[in-house]
This record gives sequence, structure tokens and C-alpha cells, in this order.
Amino acid sequence: MSSLNTETGSASCHEGGAATPPHDHHAHHHDQVGNAGLHELIIEGAGCASCVAKIESALKAVPGVENAEMNFAQRTVSVKGNAEAADLVKAVEKAGYNAKLAAAESEDDALAEKEKADQAYYKRLMKETWIALSLGGPLMAYALITGEVNVNTTTERVAWLIVGILTFGVLYFSGKHFFVGAWKSFLNHSANMDTLIALGTGTAWLYSMVVVFFPESVPEQARHVYFEATAIIIGLIDLGLALELKARGRTSEAIKRLIGLQPKTARVIRDDKELDIAIEQVLMDDMVRVRPGEKIPVDGDVIEGHTAIDESMLTGEPMPVEKAVGDSVAAGTINKTGSILFKATRVGKDTALAQIINMVKRAQNSKPPIGRLADVISAYFVPVVMIIAVTSALVWLNFGPDLAVAYAIVSATTVLIIACPCALGLATPMSVMVGVGKAAEAGVLIRNGEALQTASKISAMILDKTGTITLGAPKVTDIVVAGEQDEETILKLAATLESGSEHPLALAIVESAQEKGIETGKVSNFNAIAGHGVMAEVDGKNLLFGNEKLMRERNIGLSGFVEKAQNLASEAKTPMYFAVNNQLSAIIAVADPIKEDSIAAIKRLQHNGIRVVMLTGDNRATAKAVAEKAGIKEFFAEVLPEEKSKKVQELQMEGEVVGMTGDGINDAPALAIANVGFAIGTGTDVAIESADITLMRGSLHGLADAIAVSKATLRNIKQNLFGAFIYNVAGIPVAAGVLYPLLGMLMNPVIAGAAMAFSSLTVVTNANRLRFFKAQEH
Repeated sequence: MSSLNTETGSASCHEGGAATPPHDHHAHHHDQVGNAGLHELIIEGAGCASCVAKIESALKAVPGVENAEMNFAQRTVSVKGNAEAADLVKAVEKAGYNAKLAAAESEDDALAEKEKADQAYYKRLMKETWIALSLGGPLMAYALITGEVNVNTTTERVAWLIVGILTFGVLYFSGKHFFVGAWKSFLNHSANMDTLIALGTGTAWLYSMVVVFFPESVPEQARHVYFEATAIIIGLIDLGLALELKARGRTSEAIKRLIGLQPKTARVIRDDKELDIAIEQVLMDDMVRVRPGEKIPVDGDVIEGHTAIDESMLTGEPMPVEKAVGDSVAAGTINKTGSILFKATRVGKDTALAQIINMVKRAQNSKPPIGRLADVISAYFVPVVMIIAVTSALVWLNFGPDLAVAYAIVSATTVLIIACPCALGLATPMSVMVGVGKAAEAGVLIRNGEALQTASKISAMILDKTGTITLGAPKVTDIVVAGEQDEETILKLAATLESGSEHPLALAIVESAQEKGIETGKVSNFNAIAGHGVMAEVDGKNLLFGNEKLMRERNIGLSGFVEKAQNLASEAKTPMYFAVNNQLSAIIAVADPIKEDSIAAIKRLQHNGIRVVMLTGDNRATAKAVAEKAGIKEFFAEVLPEEKSKKVQELQMEGEVVGMTGDGINDAPALAIANVGFAIGTGTDVAIESADITLMRGSLHGLADAIAVSKATLRNIKQNLFGAFIYNVAGIPVAAGVLYPLLGMLMNPVIAGAAMAFSSLTVVTNANRLRFFKAQEH
């Protein structure tokens, strides 16, 4: 008995107008969100990876188009340039596909539109599946039970003619989209997935009808009909597409969660009245009230109240963050404890959350280099498969046994059906979508597919010291008591003395007192002594605060405390002497401390075989102390900002794949020249255009997490590509009949159809395994 095999991927693309992929505002690399020259098209009728190259080429040929990138998994194309939308749609239609401009106004609308369209398309596919299988199933059962198909008598021929007409109905109702797509491709002088399916099923049906009408023209042994194969293959491919559609929906869970963070309404104060309004109506500088348990609706600055806010959905940081007057809050985060009033500073598409959603979508739609390889191969794949199918048929006709005609039909049909490269087209984009989403959940924003791939190969990581390894702000680290006063009294006097100064070290002392709830007093006779320190009177006491020179000049006895000050200096701290009434009272040390988890994160990087190098503009002694404490063996001190990029190039010259991590401001040139630039961002400052990857929280664990996700994603892509390639490479020769001389058997086209229908599902399921990936605990 014979069967036809149909392509999984072909249909996969035929979302026939019903499927509206999520709207991805993707831009390439450093494009700004909201670029007026960015269009998003929804494609209908793209069935396999070879379609991707054709659609992108057609769009790139339109005057004014700078770049076009298609996400085959989502069936969307992002077009950058100044071309008119109508011209873009025409170009896609001329290439043999349908296109429409993404219309949804908001992310919520886009998501709802996509889910509604997907649901409608799924129902349609399942209906088509049951129509096809309800005919093909009984026919196959009959063939299996009787073991033969006779078309010799008039009654038998009439019966099979009725079956043939019913099968034609299946081809029309359940498989029309394949034939329409194949015809469009033919008019465009090209071939795609639909071509393979239409040729395979169409040839089997036509041959069967010839056997019914003109049995004498076919050798008696070859008088087989393949109606059951035609119906079952169409049914299996439609079923594979429906299941793939369901599985594909899961890959965008990260985006759904991010969009779900956006509250629908906000409570604003206008004309002394509190009003609940739609989130889209909130304006800049509006006063917004948020109560405990509610989501922050837009970005803003707190002007009244105190609370703790859960920012984990943006930064990946589990601990709530304390917020008081003057602190900034971000849309989508959850207010835990107190009621606050804040002024809106960024609304709509300008909020950090909106930027994050756009960045994640753009990254999910971009292709890593490994994915472009699959597109190139797919472009040549379909024509080659057609040549192989014809060649196998000719070989059977010329060198086969008595049933050569039937074998030729079976082998050609099976080759056409088993060779569908749709799994190949899905292999990369599915994994990229899930991988980028996983990274976003960990507070790591990956800008594009190339950065995702390159991050997996990083062999050397350059870390800027200030603000990257360290906090970036001086803190009081030690108070070594030398006199009668206790630490709290010393800190109160020192903070009072420094309360009028704007020097960073002075601010560190004042902030330390504030953190401990110590109130400062009043200062009189304040006097700054250039290069030495300060002096003043507080609460009737004469205070001196400064370096060793100041103490020596005033004849303050330092006894054994000079050595203690030197020890503190060797630990990258700045020691200052504090004297009360001409008696040494304490040494107060201030430093830019290493972040709590920097040491553990650096060990993680080193454990993974990455060479960690520190760069800093600080003096060598301070740099050496920080490097030793952080466990870094290589460091460069006193490096000017403009010299940082030279250090990156030096490592690249040594053959290293270099990652550069900095704060995105004075490190911008180095971030741009590195193989992968990592910017240490904050929850609300995400538009760092010089970096490929932005870490939403200050922790360097984000670096190790980004590299771990990158490696896992690349591994997943390679598994998918290997599976898709091996499937086709091994399946085509078997379908052509190479095993016949050895085993005396040909592959049943129905088996080929079933296998091909589920190959895409396998790829999507494997990509979804990434959703359960967890970076190493820290």
C-alpha cells in the first residue's frame, strides 16, 4: 500500500490569515525603540526556512529599506528604513506570500490579537485534520485488512472513483493552502515547502485516478491506488502544524509575563481629586498614588511616603528595595508595604518596562549567525529535493523490478514529503525566543542574536573596577577608636563637622550617620585647610579631621596609630584622623567597597574557564588591594577612559573572545569594541546603547547568568539543527529506496508523512526545554 508523505513545515507557515504572530518591534543592534522607520509585517503563507530568504530578499530590494529580518517562528518581519508600508506589502505579495501591517496599538492588544488568531487557526487546522483522517483512516484499515486493492471490475472502479472524488475533497478542504502556496511560488519562479507537499500528494492522487480510469495503461502489478496515503498525509501534516502552533505559544511566555506586569489603570491626583484612569491616559508630571499591594503604573520619583518595592520582575533581585522621598520607582514593580505618592517621569512607551519589552522582542526576532546558515541551506534545499525525487523515480523506472511504475511513484512521493525543511527553519528562532526570555527573567537584557551566540564563546572578561566590582560610592568601612568617645559619638561629631561639605569622602561620613539614625548638630567656626583637612567647633569641642600632615602640624600625638592607618591604606581604604580637643579620637576609613557578591561572581567566571581582567583609573596600590580581595590575578591601574578600548584590543590580538563590563558611560568605546559589551544598568536606566547585553541589577552574577543562558541556548540550537539535518540526510536516501536492494522494502509514504509532521514538533519541544534551565545557584 502506498502513502504520501507531507511536509510538516510547509503548513506550519500557512497561518492563512488567521494567525497573527505577536507584534515584535524589533530593531537591529543599536536602533532606538520607537524608530519611525521601523515597520512590522505579519506574514501569511510562509511554510519553511527557504521562505525566509525569499521574503527578506524581496523586502531588501524595495527602495529605502535598510534591513529586513524575519522571525519564522512568529511569522513576522521587521523592516527598517524609509519605505512606504504599501510598497513593503506589495513586495511580499509579489514574492508569493500574503502580508499585512501589524495594527495593534498596545502590547496588550497585540497579545490578545495574536492569541485570538492562533486559536482560530488551531481550530481550523484541527477541523482539517479530522476531515482528512476520517477518510484516510478507514481506507488504510481496509488496505491493511485486505492486503490488496483491486480495480479490475466496473464495480471496483466506480467504488474507487467515489473514493477518489472524496479524496479530492480532502485535498481541497484540508490541503488547499499547500496547493495555493505552491502555485504562488511557481508564478514567482521558485519552490518552497508547499511545492514539495503539493507535488507529493498531487502526484499520488493523479496516479491513483489514472489507475481507476485507465487501468490497462498500467502494468497489472502496479495497479495500486494511493488515496489513503494522500488523505492521511494531509491530515498528519495539519495535525503536526496544530500541535506545533500550541507548542510555539509556550515559547513566548516570558514576553507574556512582562506584558502582564503592566497594570491597566492608575490612580492620579488632578484638581485635588483622586481619579482612576486608564494607564494610557497618564501624563508626564501627573501625581500618582499607589497603595500597598498595588503595581506601580508608570516610572516616577517618590514625593511623599516610604515603602519597600519588589523589583524582582525587572532586575531578578528577590529582596524588596526600600524607597523614600527622592527615590525612583519603575512601572510593573509591586508596592509591598507603604502608601506612596510619586510624580510620573516616564509614561507609555518610554517606561523602563516598555523599553525592556521592546528590547526582548527585538532580540527574539534577530538571528544569530548560526541561524543564517540554516536559512542559506534551506534556500537551496527544496530545488535539490525535487531533483532527488525525479532522479529516484527515473532510476526505479529504468532499473527497477516489474512494479517499477508504482515504486517510482512511491519513492518520489516519499522523498518529496520526508524532505520538508520546516524543522530546519524553526530550529534557531524557537531556541532564541526561549533563551532571550529566560535571560530577561534573570534581569539580563540581550540586544540581539549575535550577542547571544558570541557570549557563549567568551574567553576573557574585562571588568571596570568602580561601580562594577565595587559599589561606585564611598562608604565608611572602619572606625578605629583611639580616645574616650564611642563610635556613635565619633560618627555624630564627624558627620556634623562634614555636613556642609560636598566632598565625596565627607558625603560618605554624613550618609553613614544617616543610615544609623544619628542626627547631626550645629557647626561653628568651620575652616577648610587646603590639602590637609577641616577644623571647626561642635558642641563646644574643637574638632580636627584630616590627614597625617594636619595632625603633625597641630602636634597631635598619633602614637601607634600610624601603622594602623597604613594597614587600612593597604586594603584600598582612605584613612583619616579625627581629633577632639587636640587629642586623637579615632581613625575613620572610607572606601569604595567591593559589592557583596562580586567575589563569588568572579569565582564563577573563573571556574567556567574565563580569564578575568580588571581595569581602573585608580592608583596602583588601590587597584592591587581590590584585585587581591576580589581574587583577580590580572589588573591594569591608572588607565584613562580612552585607553580602555586599547586594552580590549590587546586581549583580542592575543586571540581572546573579549567581554567588557562597565557602567556604559566612560566605558562606551571599550563596550563597543569588545566582542560582547555588558552594561551594568539599573532597574530604570535600560537604554544603554553602547552595550550588547544590559544587566538590570548591579550584581556581577548577571554576567555568569548571561553566559550560562547563552551557552545553553547555543547548545539547544545545535541540537535542533543536528536533529533537523540528520533527519533529512538520513530520511531522503531511505525514502528514495536505498534499502530496497538489502531488505526488499520501501518506506511507506504515510510513515514519512507522520515523521515529517512531527519533526517540527520535536524541535519546538526541545526549544521549550530551555524554559526549565536554571543558572548555577549563587
